[in-house]
This record gives sequence, C-alpha cells and structure tokens, in this order.
Amino acid sequence: MTGGILITGAAGFIGRSLVDALADAGEAVAAVDLRDPPPGSRRQDVAWEMVDIRDPGLARLFARHRPRCVVHLASVVAAGGDAARDYDIDVNGTRNLLQACRAAGVGHLVVTSSGAAYGYHADNPQPLSESDPLRGNEDFPYARHKRLVEEMLADWRRDWPALKQTVFRPCTVLGAGTGNQITAMFERSVVIGLSGSATPFSLVADSDVVGALVKAVREGRAGIFNLAGDGTLGLRQIAGLLGKPYLPLPPVLLKVALWLLGGLGLTALGPQHVKFIQYRPVLDNARLKREFGYVPQFDAAGVFARYRAARQAAMHECGPQEGGA
Repeated sequence: MTGGILITGAAGFIGRSLVDALADAGEAVAAVDLRDPPPGSRRQDVAWEMVDIRDPGLARLFARHRPRCVVHLASVVAAGGDAARDYDIDVNGTRNLLQACRAAGVGHLVVTSSGAAYGYHADNPQPLSESDPLRGNEDFPYARHKRLVEEMLADWRRDWPALKQTVFRPCTVLGAGTGNQITAMFERSVVIGLSGSATPFSLVADSDVVGALVKAVREGRAGIFNLAGDGTLGLRQIAGLLGKPYLPLPPVLLKVALWLLGGLGLTALGPQHVKFIQYRPVLDNARLKREFGYVPQFDAAGVFARYRAARQAAMHECGPQEGGA
C-alpha cells in the first residue's frame, strides 16, 4: 500500500465513513483500530489492522504500509473511568503515532482535535478563533488531553517540519447514529439547561467532518481549522424543536443534582462538569471557509434537523417500546 492513506480509529463513527469515502474514490486505504468494524462493513479492498496506537509495533506497521498520509482519529471520546488509561491512549498513543510517522517518512498527518481544547471558561471569546489560546480544563480529562495533544503537535511542527500537519478542531458532531453525553441531554423527557446561560451549541454534521477530512487528504493543505457549521442552537431552542419542556436550573442546584446522580451511578458527569454546559465553546469557521476552502453543507439548524429526522425514523422503525411511556 505504499503511497496510500492510513486511518487510525477506523472502526469508529467517523472512521467508517471516511474509509468508505476514500476507498470509493480509489485510494489505497489501511484501516487501524483496536476493534473490528461492525458486521458487514469490512471491505475487501481495505487492509484492516487490529493494533493499539500505544503498541511499539505501530512503527513496524507504518514501515510495512508506507502511507503518504495518516489520518489520526483514534481517541477516547467518553471517559472510561480509568483516567490513567485514557491519558495513555490520547496523549502517549499520539506520541507513539508521531514517532511512527517520522520513522516511516510520512509526509502528511491529519488530526481531529476538538473545540474542547479551548476549554470551558466564562471569559472565552464568542466566537473562538484558531488564534485564541488553548485552555483545556485540568478537571475535564477530554479537554485537557486535547490541549496536551495539540501542544505536542505544535512542538513537532517546530522540530519536525517535514511532517506537514492539518489539524481540525470540530465542535459537537451530529449524525444519524450519534450517541454520546451530548445527545443524552437531548434525549431526556425534559431538556435541562442553566438559568442565566443560553448554552449555545456549535454543531457540525458528520458528513461535513468526512468531507473536510477527504479534502485535507487529497489537497495536503497544512494548517489549523475550526470545524463547525454556521450559527448556533441554544438548549431552549433545541427543546422547542424536539417538542419537549425546557427546565433551566440554577448552576448550584445542577451541581447538587449531578453529585446525587453520580453517587447513584446514574451519570458519569460530576459537579465540576456544570461548566461543560454553562460555557460552551462557540467556534468561528471563517478560516475553514476562507483559507482551507471548505464550506459546510449544513448550518447548526440544518445539522440538528438532519439528526432529529434520523432519530425519528429510527424510533418509527423500532415501533412502540413495551412498557414505554
């Protein structure tokens, strides 16, 4: 596969779509993940490799495939309850990947970071541009790890410029199959927000994430780009679109509620995560459109409408749930 594309995290939500898009376009693709792809999705024209990105043998795999471009999607999205393991995967795994890229002479690395790297802070500019400082919160592992990875990438851009980098900072990604701690907020019978905060969500469609990644692979344009559709949607607006009641709670009361629910094992969020709802990073996509040349197909309202339609279709196919209200 010399001169092809190697994708880490290839069995994931975005990874599977990217594998298909590149393979359909005739690219030679090597797909790397700890997991097998879902049944029926393994392509015969794609080389699937079951490898942990922390494995020292990753360098040998890179040497065997000799990719011209590596797309790094592998990361911990939802905290796994083992902070040391999550750090090891996100930070040490990325370091191992960078070393494998250098040893194999890879010329281009595409990385999906996150808008969470900016951190959740009351004084964040709205919107945030790529030149704003990265302040991923120390008490929120996902944001902290994204910040640490980006600091590492900056060091490598300085010390190893032969490896060209394209870094995307996506906001909340929504697609037909999305299910995470964000969508859990939308799926409850009552949408809970915070009094005194509009909680604006920057949103991007999964198809736009894949479209930007494909463009990066094909064109090799280096740079750092926020990845978001135009506009935002607040939690009150989202509740209205879902036809659900909206309950804004004082931040102190929500902290108490999360503490109680966490003690009962009903949520992975704790009181420290109130800022995750209160201070949403709103991303400026001007550089993405102007310099990178990608205009997202869907704005925030369109992203949510597409997600909602897919969820409603899935619920209709499943039919009424026995015992459901």
